[in-house]
Amino acid sequence: MLLPEAKHRLAVEDLPRYAHEVLGLGGVNLTTDLLAGADRTLLEGIRERADKAACACLLLIEPEPLPFASADRAEVKGAIDRMTRVVEAAHILGCSSAAVSIIAKDEDLLLAKAADGLRKVVERAERLEINLLVSPHAGLTASADRVSDLIKRVGGFRIGTFPDFEAAAASDDPIGFLHRLTPYATVVSATTIKFVAKKGKGEEGDSLTHKPYDLEPMIEAVRAVGYDGPLALDYRGTGDVTMGLTRSRDTIRRLLGEGDLQA
Repeated sequence: MLLPEAKHRLAVEDLPRYAHEVLGLGGVNLTTDLLAGADRTLLEGIRERADKAACACLLLIEPEPLPFASADRAEVKGAIDRMTRVVEAAHILGCSSAAVSIIAKDEDLLLAKAADGLRKVVERAERLEINLLVSPHAGLTASADRVSDLIKRVGGFRIGTFPDFEAAAASDDPIGFLHRLTPYATVVSATTIKFVAKKGKGEEGDSLTHKPYDLEPMIEAVRAVGYDGPLALDYRGTGDVTMGLTRSRDTIRRLLGEGDLQA
């Protein structure tokens, strides 16, 4: 709906209203590719519309992994500059956090190098009161232990994690993955892929189950460590995205036993 060729196109400025009025959500995450070419006026306009829609911008995500541990100094500087701009944009949008992933091999030397680069971004994030969140990614930050080690090396109160249900499911120990990373999180991605009807039942409400992983233990793992922040819906399946998000919302609300979902 946000793509230029969409039949019923939705402007990015109207995304908070759509999330609140159609999806019944209380917050929205944005990715930087949706804001290509945006100036301060547009960012401030999105924030104003989000406030009016009672659906605040919570997190700005840089979807492309950045080379913070590259052997090329120019690439490292480019990653630092890029993520600093993302942090500044997140501040203008009224977000509490900005998320980044890192492209690098899993080596101790590269872990230290990535930490040095991230520390420079965190210095700016601290001044703007923005949290910088590390998203798990193949390679250096594929495991929860590595992500944890990285944020400890960076240090400070403004560096954290952005756990992801799909990434957790791909790990050797999904529950342990979430137990390890969620205490450092200010947003958790409740990623969903596919909903199918239980045998002999319809296709709504309790009759649906999620594939390829069970959402209930994921939710319980997040709650077990005392997390009470936003759960961000991210439907990555095929078909109608609005239906996918609605089913995700209803399933997670049921598992939480609550009437409201914040993100």
